[in-house]
Amino acid sequence: MSTSQAASNVSWAADPYANALRSGRGPLFLRRTDGLLMELDVERWCLGADDADLSALRRCEGPVLDIGCGPGRLVAALSRRGHRALGIDVSEAAVARTRGLGGWALRRSVFDPLPGEGRWGTVLLADGNIGIGGDPSVLLERVAALLAPGGLLVVETHPLDLDERSEVHLHDGSTTGPGRPDPPEPFPWARLGTPALLRLARPQGWRVVDQWESGGRPFVSLRRRAARPLRRRADRTNQSAETAKSTPVTRSQLPRKTSTESPV
Repeated sequence: MSTSQAASNVSWAADPYANALRSGRGPLFLRRTDGLLMELDVERWCLGADDADLSALRRCEGPVLDIGCGPGRLVAALSRRGHRALGIDVSEAAVARTRGLGGWALRRSVFDPLPGEGRWGTVLLADGNIGIGGDPSVLLERVAALLAPGGLLVVETHPLDLDERSEVHLHDGSTTGPGRPDPPEPFPWARLGTPALLRLARPQGWRVVDQWESGGRPFVSLRRRAARPLRRRADRTNQSAETAKSTPVTRSQLPRKTSTESPV
C-alpha cells in the first residue's frame, strides 16, 4: 500500500467521518488544500436505499462487492434482494453500522488482500468512490483483478464533466482553534464525470454495458473485454501435424517403450 493510500485510510477512520456515521448526519466535507469544500451527503448514506440506488442494484449479477460501503445501505438492500454481498470500508464505524443492518462487512482497503479475489460477479463504486486513492486508472485495474471473468463494474459518476485530481482532507465544518485537533494529513482524491471515466476505462479494455441517470445521479456499468485467445500454440500444433503428414517417420524416430512408472 502506498503512503498516500495509507493517509487516506487514516483520514476516513478519523473522528469527523466516524462521528457523522454514528449520528447519521453531517455536516461533513472533503476540503481541498486550496480551501474548496465539497459536501458529503451523509444523511442520504445513512438512510435506506433510494430509487437511484435500486436502479443500480437491479443490474447487479452474482456475488457483489461494495467498495467503500459506508454505513451499509447498499449491502443491506442487496442482501434483501437475495445477493451474497460484502461491504469493505476502512472506517470501523462504517463496518459496525453495516453489520448492524444485517449486512456483511470487513474493515479493509480495496488495495488490501480481499476474500474472493477474481470471483466477484459485480463490484460497486457508488457515492463517488471511483475517487478512492486519487488515481482512477489504478483503481480500475484493481477492480479488474477482483472481478470474475466477464464480471460487471457499476460506477456512480459525477453529474458534471469533471476529471479532477486533488489533495483533500475530511472536515466537519468547524473552525480551527485552541483545543481543537489538527486535521488529518491530506490524501489524494478524484472526481470523474462519465466522459472522463470512459476515456480512462476504454484503453484498459472495459466496454460500456449501460449508462443511465436516476434522481440526478449518473451511473455507468462496464465489463472488461476478455483477452483474445493465444493462437501461437494452436499454430504450432497445426504446423506439427502438417509436418507429420508430409515427412516419413523412420524406425529410429519412433518413441521407445517406457516403463509403466514413467510420468505421462
